[in-house]
Amino acid sequence: MSQSEKELTYKAFMNREYSFAHSPFEKEFEFYDCVKNGDTEGVKRVMTPLGSSGAGILSEDPVRNLKYHFIVTIALITRFCVEGGLEMETAYTLSDLYIMKADKCTRAEEIHELHSEAVLEFTRQMKKVSRGFMYSKPVIMTMDYVYDHLHSKISEEDIAEHVSLSTSYLSRLFKKEVGVTISTYISVKRVETAQNMLKYSDFPSLDIANYLAFTSHSHFISVFKKYTGMTPNEFRKKYYRSNWG
Repeated sequence: MSQSEKELTYKAFMNREYSFAHSPFEKEFEFYDCVKNGDTEGVKRVMTPLGSSGAGILSEDPVRNLKYHFIVTIALITRFCVEGGLEMETAYTLSDLYIMKADKCTRAEEIHELHSEAVLEFTRQMKKVSRGFMYSKPVIMTMDYVYDHLHSKISEEDIAEHVSLSTSYLSRLFKKEVGVTISTYISVKRVETAQNMLKYSDFPSLDIANYLAFTSHSHFISVFKKYTGMTPNEFRKKYYRSNWG
């Protein structure tokens, strides 16, 4: 028997001896389905605190154990939400920022509060998701390409080559299905990502502009104001989650 097999056998024995058990699959999936379906009341009803009875022990250090459970929960929620139609850049930006916040937590109470905030925020995002229309494969590939390249220069020619269509045909198809041009969609997605970063992180406006490949800080401010009616600093003052500590 290998060392890992021995450790697994010992762990199973200890779980039986001390009546440790993992949460039933049915209850877990009910929780994730509530998030995926944007069911705020359902989430509040079935959500259990991190590290509660039956959750399993991932670390002997109580705070680290909660952080590990938090990361696992956020990773699963993110996958469920993407599967349910939440745009990838929104889902993964929220995931990254919440995990960074958790990493800074030093007390169990902070992690519990962050857990509730994250779950409800993902659920609220899912409420906004429309499932009434399915995009064609080239359009979905274009959206995925934009998400993967938000941090670098994006050209319609490169996207067209990626989806194996002519630039003119892809442009017409995208405008027909999405209702906006590809260039507008790119700008909107960058602004939406910037909004999340301004709301959930401490990154300065200049760093966000550089991170999202805007040509200059002034260009970032101009584009951001065009789509939100506010400058980045005004948006942060209004929406920043200062209660995150």
